[in-house]
Amino acid sequence: MSMILKEIGDFTVNAFHKDNFTTVTKNDILGKWAVFFFYPADFTFVCPTELEDLQEKYQEFQALGCEIYAVSTDSHFVHKAWKDASERIKKLQYPMLADPTHALCIDFDVLIEKDGQAERGTFIINPEGKIAAYEISAGNVGRNAEELLRKVQALQFVAKHGDEVCPAKWQPGGETLKPSLDLVGIL
Repeated sequence: MSMILKEIGDFTVNAFHKDNFTTVTKNDILGKWAVFFFYPADFTFVCPTELEDLQEKYQEFQALGCEIYAVSTDSHFVHKAWKDASERIKKLQYPMLADPTHALCIDFDVLIEKDGQAERGTFIINPEGKIAAYEISAGNVGRNAEELLRKVQALQFVAKHGDEVCPAKWQPGGETLKPSLDLVGIL
């Protein structure tokens, strides 16, 4: 079953952000775009490369009014320990959400029950708190922040220009399509 336009559930989780412990709630994400970037675990191999890649594009996400939330089933204390131990993770400026109770993993349907860890799930959330796009990747394959940024840009464009759609490989400023009502019957 598709999760597109599913409203995310209420939540309150601990987080590690800018060398502080804090909490993040559903109310904190409403009214702006957000990316929930689930990964299996801290102190692993592929995860730090993905999180560093996101950090390299973080200012571009911020310029779009989009916040990044990295999420694993580790506690906020483990997130801090990882940041203290890893040169890659020390660079992160976006919040790392702790989901040791698996509440977020269950709501986003990314929990690997036998491992107690998350799948590599990427979710773009619109300002109404609904899933606008998502992708689940194999645990041994890293994701690409540049493509994720392009998807956020396309979703924002379509949200603003509802009568236009973005074709494959669309980039900001590129040509869009305006579906003709005459063609709807053909599809």
